Amino acid sequence: MPKTFLILGALNIFFCIAFGAFGAHGLRNLLSADMLAVYHTGVQYHFYHAFGILVSGLLLMHFPNSRFITAAAWLMMIGIILFSFSLYVLSITGIRAIGMITPFGGVSFLTAWALLAYAIWKNK
Repeated sequence: MPKTFLILGALNIFFCIAFGAFGAHGLRNLLSADMLAVYHTGVQYHFYHAFGILVSGLLLMHFPNSRFITAAAWLMMIGIILFSFSLYVLSITGIRAIGMITPFGGVSFLTAWALLAYAIWKNK
């Protein structure tokens, strides 16, 4: 499982850089300042949690049987999809209703970090 999360983390960081560049260069003249800020928030949280998935993969190399670290990494991936991608879609399309799923991604992120802390504490 560590390899899966190392690959997912690296691929997500790749996409963060690509999406960030697209936002900075491709969307700069197409979106309002407010929507560009929304897009940027999506990229920012995408990066934080892509890095978190990468760290989870590294932690699983030390704690290979930790179901809490595994769950945390999957919750970060779910959070990226629900939070960051909803912000990408919202900023590009202007469909505000999509923003209703964003908080579920935030809850996924919070739960993931709490589980990660618990897993590390538990596996002294």
